[in-house]
Amino acid sequence: MDVVAVMEALAGQGVTVLVKVDAERMAERRKPWTFVASGAPLREDVLVRTDAVSMEQCLAACLPRLRELGFSIPG
Repeated sequence: MDVVAVMEALAGQGVTVLVKVDAERMAERRKPWTFVASGAPLREDVLVRTDAVSMEQCLAACLPRLRELGFSIPG
């Protein structure tokens, strides 16, 4: 999956995407990756977010939810 294309597609639809990897959580063997999608197209009470052990797991958790909300995502 082309992660850059996914993020650009979401940004093009008005969604702000943050992906983070946390060194401290990684050292502690906790879920170091965070994916957060927010922004104007989402209602104020909707935030698509997950913490996971890998970027792939973040995408597997969040992209289906974003598709359910009506966003077009490549791949």
